[in-house]
Amino acid sequence: MTTPNDVARQAAGPDPDEVRSQVQALLGQLTPAAGMDAATADLETQAQVLEQAHDVLVRALESAEQG
Repeated sequence: MTTPNDVARQAAGPDPDEVRSQVQALLGQLTPAAGMDAATADLETQAQVLEQAHDVLVRALESAEQG
């Protein structure tokens, strides 16, 4: 069931804390594993994580512009 608060939140755009949390979780995946230096980290995986974080930010911006 949709409440008036849900409608107000959707109309106001994305929740900045939720967007921040999603991006931080994704960027946290970029930290190299223990004993592994940044030069040997899988660049393809890093690129995918960065693309996902970018997508989260783009969706938030689009939602904010529509709201």
